[in-house]
Amino acid sequence: MKAIIIKEFGAPSVLTLTDVETPVAGNEEVLVEVKAVSINPVDVKTRAGSGIAGRLKDLMPIILGWDISGRVVTSDSEKFKVGDDVFGMINFPGYGKAYSTYVNVPASQLALKPSTISHEEAAAATLAALTAYQVLVHHAKIKKGSRVLVHAGSGGVGHFGVQIAKHLGAYVITTSSAANKEFVMTLGADEHIDYKSQKFEEVTSNIDFVFDTVGGENIIRSLEVIKDGGRLISIPTYISEEAARIAKSRNITAHFELVYSDGKDMEQIAKLLEQKIVIPHLDTVFAFEDMAKAHALLETGHTVGKIVLTL
Repeated sequence: MKAIIIKEFGAPSVLTLTDVETPVAGNEEVLVEVKAVSINPVDVKTRAGSGIAGRLKDLMPIILGWDISGRVVTSDSEKFKVGDDVFGMINFPGYGKAYSTYVNVPASQLALKPSTISHEEAAAATLAALTAYQVLVHHAKIKKGSRVLVHAGSGGVGHFGVQIAKHLGAYVITTSSAANKEFVMTLGADEHIDYKSQKFEEVTSNIDFVFDTVGGENIIRSLEVIKDGGRLISIPTYISEEAARIAKSRNITAHFELVYSDGKDMEQIAKLLEQKIVIPHLDTVFAFEDMAKAHALLETGHTVGKIVLTL
């Protein structure tokens, strides 16, 4: 089968299309013929030597990727039968091997793809959508009337975060550039803050929950707008000692969360997709062999929604 491998960490040019052996489904696993994959910042960071590179470095050469949508070709699970269209995030934060024409997946990590969406849309609604769902539903437990600030609402995780928070009944404030204001408002945002011309900490306050998708100093700045007893979750970076000290002094809960593979959560996302409560936005769709171009585009930091590749 075809796969894109890396033999060393580095620039997008290290991504190489090659032939590798097709895997075989084991106990409670399914072999999926991949129709589309999507990429995330963790793909780019890991390829460059950070992200979760430390978990994979001893396995070189490696196949990157975690997000797939495709068709079951063999099954050792009663959950799925041959011919089922499925999607999910594979073995994260472990070894996913998604950049390949066939991938072996634990059945417990997949959901049936809604027939109303394409494989490209389904692949887009995996790691990023799972991250937003797990943060907002499981960790933050957003309720009707909560004031929620979603940073970078036009990004991969952010655009799912805005939609899911709104579905949960929150009053949603989001940051993006002015160029993306119309886009985030169509997602359901109640307020938009142009991060280039405005300091969000000067124009909003009394926030119940901040969904930080930016990291770094953005965490400390976000603490200024959270009300006493509120909460912040960051997904790109851990909470620094300084940020933890400030949060404690303000009675704010602040912590880092990492998404994890979960088929039951994917089933809930499938329902949201089927009902068009959540709609993935595809920034660019590449051919599989153009993976290096896809990585280079994502590294610019100016994509809207998700980048997907078709096989």
